[in-house]
Amino acid sequence: MDTKRKRTSVIHSLGKGHSLNKGHSLTKEYGFTKEQLYHNVSFIKERQKNIETQHYTNIPSYTNNKNNHPNYDIIVIGGGIQGAGVLQAAQAAGYTSLALEKSAWAAGTSSKSSKLIHGGLRYLQSGEFSLVKESLQERSLLLKNAPGLVHHNWFHIPVYRHSRYRPWKIWVGLTLYWLLSGCRKEARFKIVSKKKWGELKGLKTENLIKVFKYCDAQTDDVKLTESVIQSAISLGAEVRCPATLISATQIKGGYKVSYEEGSVKQTAICRFLVNAGGPWINQVAEVVSPQPNTIPIELVQGAHLVLDKKINDECFYLESPEDGRAVFVLPWHEGSLIGTTETAFDGNPENSKTTDKEREYLLNILNTYFPDYTGTVSAEMAGLRVLPQNNDKENFHQISREVQLITDEKQLPHYLGIYGGKLTGYRATAQKVVKIIEKTLCRRDQRISTKDLLLKEIL
Repeated sequence: MDTKRKRTSVIHSLGKGHSLNKGHSLTKEYGFTKEQLYHNVSFIKERQKNIETQHYTNIPSYTNNKNNHPNYDIIVIGGGIQGAGVLQAAQAAGYTSLALEKSAWAAGTSSKSSKLIHGGLRYLQSGEFSLVKESLQERSLLLKNAPGLVHHNWFHIPVYRHSRYRPWKIWVGLTLYWLLSGCRKEARFKIVSKKKWGELKGLKTENLIKVFKYCDAQTDDVKLTESVIQSAISLGAEVRCPATLISATQIKGGYKVSYEEGSVKQTAICRFLVNAGGPWINQVAEVVSPQPNTIPIELVQGAHLVLDKKINDECFYLESPEDGRAVFVLPWHEGSLIGTTETAFDGNPENSKTTDKEREYLLNILNTYFPDYTGTVSAEMAGLRVLPQNNDKENFHQISREVQLITDEKQLPHYLGIYGGKLTGYRATAQKVVKIIEKTLCRRDQRISTKDLLLKEIL
């Protein structure tokens, strides 16, 4: 056992009232000062007192559950990828958990993404290096653990005489992307020789001066979410879908949660409530009593068009001629997918749909880079990102994509809201949530690490 783990073990042992064996020198053997030891042991004793009180006195499900309501350590509201990730991580960490989803798994934003498992090359522009690095690590894990759901593909970046980003900037960005990946093989990039430009089916070559290609990954976001849910169920998690949350009332040591399933009102008790409502997050918070901490948000719509003819089996990372934003053209089943946009949304998330302006914006990009394309739009989809409130309604792409985890209190929280989050980083976000939960519920015997959980496609 290394010194750090020994010190932690000693602190917890003393905090629980145990004595040290004779002959132990705290200063020499474990590197403590008296002040450090007093502070740490006092904290552990206070925390243990709170935990024991919650376990045996304060929670109605343990001491005063007259109606015999089912009780759980954690209830998760929302069945998108973030809620699915928390359900899986909580169950893997040894907790008992329940997820409530009002319609279907991945019914909201999680089914309307760009279907990418990637580091987020464009986030390097805004200096979000830690986010990119974390996402690249998560991409590697998903490629290993979900080979039937996540696959590599090449992404081409054409650079023209009029492009805002010159070739040297693209080279620097891709080099940094590769370095942040840990110099992994799947993050390599190349320059496409001019004699091979003709293989980039239909791409306009007039004024084209350079083409880069780098490797990232694609997925089916709905199937991925369903697989994570199934993984959580296999670990013992319970789910209710469709089930509509009615209310969550704080009680001593947790929450009493009421929901409707099949026109029948049900009640459950939990010690920790996780709000993974996506664009509905603050609406969910409104039915929690007392209302927990929230933050003001922007709902930013991202629209995609599904095209009936496939442009290429590989992907294109394009610069919008209108505003310089990054837009992807991707193979999707037998056709292609183009997106996304960033449009301020105000209203009920249920009413999110592609606008005429968004459709025109995306088709203009398609016609600019693939002027001879003869396919048509066969479907549309529009999802809502949750971003921190911002006064600049024209530059949403400059707002940080880092997830924000908001709790009801700092020391021993019983509620947490997940604001934002990326498809690629769902597992890392879930681990951060579980770490916060451990402050209140204490660490359990882990069933398995989510880093080792294989995900299978549900047929």
